[in-house]
Amino acid sequence: MQASVSSSSTGRNDAKPNIKVYPVVLAFLLSGFIGLFSETALNVALTDLMQVFQIGSSTIQWLTTGYLLTMGILVPLSGLLIQRFTTRQLFITALIFSCIGALIGAMASSFGILIVSRIIQAIGTALLLPLMFNTILIIFPVEKRGAAMGLIGLVIMFAPAVGPTIAGLLIEALNWHYIFWISFVFLFIALLIGIFTMQNVSETRKPHVDLLSLALSTFGFGGLVFGFSSAGEGDGGWTSPTVLISLTVGIIALVLFAIRQLRMSRPLLDLRAFKYPMFTIGALMVALCMMIILSSMLVLPMYLQAGLAFSTLSAGLVLLPASALNGLLAPLMGRLFDRYGPKWLVLPGLILVAAALWMFSGVTLATSVAFIIAVHIVMMIGVSMIMMPAQTNGLNQLPPSLYPHGTAIMNTMQQVFGAIGTAVAVSVMSNGSQQFMSRSADPGDPSLLPAALTAGVQDAFLFGMIIALAGLVLAFFIKRVRHQK
Repeated sequence: MQASVSSSSTGRNDAKPNIKVYPVVLAFLLSGFIGLFSETALNVALTDLMQVFQIGSSTIQWLTTGYLLTMGILVPLSGLLIQRFTTRQLFITALIFSCIGALIGAMASSFGILIVSRIIQAIGTALLLPLMFNTILIIFPVEKRGAAMGLIGLVIMFAPAVGPTIAGLLIEALNWHYIFWISFVFLFIALLIGIFTMQNVSETRKPHVDLLSLALSTFGFGGLVFGFSSAGEGDGGWTSPTVLISLTVGIIALVLFAIRQLRMSRPLLDLRAFKYPMFTIGALMVALCMMIILSSMLVLPMYLQAGLAFSTLSAGLVLLPASALNGLLAPLMGRLFDRYGPKWLVLPGLILVAAALWMFSGVTLATSVAFIIAVHIVMMIGVSMIMMPAQTNGLNQLPPSLYPHGTAIMNTMQQVFGAIGTAVAVSVMSNGSQQFMSRSADPGDPSLLPAALTAGVQDAFLFGMIIALAGLVLAFFIKRVRHQK
């Protein structure tokens, strides 16, 4: 990676000229790390927050649902915002929202205020992530994008790895407020770095804002995320009127949104990016991978805490080695992608993930910690071989004019598919647990609950394996994108 880029920008393979790369990347890495750290750190504190606010699991999950819903609504608009505003304006705005959200969370004294803080944080993240990927595509030439995306991957994967462990330490030594205080301090530092070093790397224009497209996008993506998230949380499950209405509205709005975008000369979200086959395959593979990651991040901690009776800190320590290794491998996978292309990374990666999920589907109350750590390591090594190579290869096929739309599409698909994966995993796990209890001699015996949860966890991991096998079939069609020098 060079400290600056001075090449000509006449071709699509050239990086943006006269950009000091290191300060720009540093600001994005720090802010992205803290944003994703606070996401997983709060997830492991949900059990404690239920006790603090005296609320149930269906209510506490709104901390996650509200976050995902906000992301699902705003991320599709990022392509428009990246064209309308400068890199510097969007970065500083994203960090201001993130800082305000973290500060409100640090001082929150009620559940309602905490929800508000999560929504404000999600606004910052929704602006930041697509901007980060779009900037990387602009400032790095195509032959170095794999290594650059690998560095981004180090942050994206390592932050969720240390989040549960640090949160466990903070909760045991202090309280959950300090998760937000730590986030606020480092986000404020990232904001200061951005104020002094962030440069404008993209050209701005004033695209037409189609209000009907904006409304259809909001109801479409918002309805889907809300519907799937609600299905995984409420007592009514998939037959709940709220779920059925939300999904119906979301699907109808998305169909109308897609038709309108394809007929517009300047769409809000240019779906013509799907005309590029490697982008389509890459977007689908990243989305499927996100389903596996988010569902596993929900199911595995629940198995460790409710099934094996681990503390929050102990569960975080068990998950730390594999998640940290996943982050550390991201730069290596980026360099291997630059050299060998995506197929011979993605194919074996999906085989490892499918094999690990199959082994996880056999866990019991007697499963050893060493086995869980080893299988988790295998799974996360596989994930590191899939995510960045598939994403980078797909974005490389797009012309520069579609970079903002391509990054917005990929990030939106991650949010929607992540919500789907989490909801289905929760439903599968709940059904498996209920079936176990119904087959037992005494269905009301509370001592059977850990075993019942474990039975549901086994089914949830089988669901993840099916998703991995679907991705494996798709991986046979992936090809390296070639550029003319």
